[in-house]
Amino acid sequence: MTAATHRAAKSSGFGKLLGFAVIGALYWFTRKKEPKFPKSDTHSAAFADSETDPENFDQTRSAGPDGMRSDARRAWDGVDQAADESFPASDPPSTY
Repeated sequence: MTAATHRAAKSSGFGKLLGFAVIGALYWFTRKKEPKFPKSDTHSAAFADSETDPENFDQTRSAGPDGMRSDARRAWDGVDQAADESFPASDPPSTY
């Protein structure tokens, strides 16, 4: 082979693009979100930010998705609401 007939293989740049996409995805999925409000040492983990108070002796959260710590994964219907309102009662709601 002579120098005139030998060409370096050109890259399409797809490998670099893929590498940057992988690095970007790793950064995106491993970063932590800052909390809206700093939590105190007495904050209960299962409650929304406005739902817990150290003076509340029984620590019962309000029914419904607004009382939950994290957002609901899907929209609530009447059965979800009734089941949440009945907890921790032993009788199931009548909306089943």
